[in-house]
Amino acid sequence: MVHKQIAVKKYVVRLSGEEREQLQTMLRGGKHAARKLLKARILLKADVSEAGDGWSDSQIAEALDTSVDTVARTRQRLVEEGFDAALAYKYSPASARPRIFDGAAEAKLIALACSEPPAGRARWTLQLLEEKVVELNIVDRASDNTIGRTLKKTNSNLTCKSNGLSRPTATPHS
Repeated sequence: MVHKQIAVKKYVVRLSGEEREQLQTMLRGGKHAARKLLKARILLKADVSEAGDGWSDSQIAEALDTSVDTVARTRQRLVEEGFDAALAYKYSPASARPRIFDGAAEAKLIALACSEPPAGRARWTLQLLEEKVVELNIVDRASDNTIGRTLKKTNSNLTCKSNGLSRPTATPHS
C-alpha cells in the first residue's frame, strides 16, 4: 500500500466535547456498521482540539488499516457537510450499475418461468428464458446469469418441474 504524506491539512477536524463523547459512546457499545465505526475512529484521531490526538492522515491510515484517501474524504465531509454527514454512508446511484429487471419486468420473468415450457421441453432453462424475455420485449438484453440471479431472489426454484416441498419418505425398518 502506497502512503501519501499531506503536508498542510486543508480540512482541519475540531470536535466539540459533545461530538467526542458521542463518538466514544458509539465505539464503546451497541451495534453500528463497521464503516461508521471506522469513520468515528478517524475523526477522533484527526481531532486537533485540546482533547484530540491531532494525528496526520498517514498515521491514522496506518493505525486503522485504511487508505489515506478514506481519511482525507472523512475529514472533508466533516468540514463541508457536518458531523452527521461525515458518519453516514453516502450512496451514489451513479456509481451503481442500473438494474436490468425492474419490478414489472421481474414479475413478467417470474410469470414466464412459472408458465408451461416450450414444446419438446420438460422445463425452462435459463438460456430459454434469456431468449424469450428478449423476444417478448420484456427487456432489451439479459444474460442467463442475470436471469438466474433474479429468479434466485424468490424462495423456490422456478425452473424446476416441482416447486413444492419434498417430504422425507419413511424407510422400512429391517
